[in-house]
Amino acid sequence: MPAYITLVNFTDQGARNIKDSPERFEAFKRLTEAAGITVKSVHWTQGAYDLVIVTEGPEEATMVTALKMASLGNVRTQTLRGYSASEMRQFVGKLG
Repeated sequence: MPAYITLVNFTDQGARNIKDSPERFEAFKRLTEAAGITVKSVHWTQGAYDLVIVTEGPEEATMVTALKMASLGNVRTQTLRGYSASEMRQFVGKLG
């Protein structure tokens, strides 16, 4: 199953409602699981991003969920497709 790393920043609205962040994450998790996506981990972070979320699931479900999350106005996201070591071995094995 494809893996995705989502980098999250709070919007002004999300920052004003920071106390609700853990509950918003739980709602996000329910939404993603209903779409067939597994949340592997979540980390509230210091630095350039406010959260890092690692998920696995179908590409289409991941995209639709990201759009729903963005439409609520609490966060802005960047989602990256992640590859495992075995996937990377397959890719580099094709280099010849």
